[in-house]
Amino acid sequence: MPIRASDVAVGDVYEDVLVKDLKRTQLVMYAGTSGDYNPLHTDDVYCREAAGYPGVFAHGMLTMGMTGRIITDRFGAENVKKFGVRFTNQVWPGDDLTGKAVVDVIREDNDETLVDLTVTTTNQKGQVVVSGYATVRVGT
Repeated sequence: MPIRASDVAVGDVYEDVLVKDLKRTQLVMYAGTSGDYNPLHTDDVYCREAAGYPGVFAHGMLTMGMTGRIITDRFGAENVKKFGVRFTNQVWPGDDLTGKAVVDVIREDNDETLVDLTVTTTNQKGQVVVSGYATVRVGT
C-alpha cells in the first residue's frame, strides 16, 4: 500500500539495495528489452579498442529504472508526478548499487498533497552514479 501523507515527514530517508554484483546478463537483457544495442553496453572489444573504455558499462536508463524503484515501491507508480535524473558516473558489471530518496518538501497543490524528493544512487565505492529528483502524490 502506498505511503500516506500522515506517514511522511520532511527529512525522512528511504534507502534500498538496488542490485548486488550487476551482471552482464542484465545489460544484455536490458538491451533486448529497450532495443538499445549501442556497443558501449554490449561489445567489450569495441569498448576497449575503439572507445577507450575498460569494457562495457550499464545503460543510463537501466540505472535510472533501478533508481525509480525507491519511489514506486513506496509511493506507487501511479502517484509519480515527476522523476528526473542526471547520470554522474558509469555503472560497471560487478557494481553494487544503493538508492536513496530524501523527503525535502511536503506541499499542497491543486487539492493534492505532494512530496518532493531528492534521489541518489551510489556504487559500492560510495560514488554517486545518479542524482535526481521526484515529486509524488500522497493520499490523506
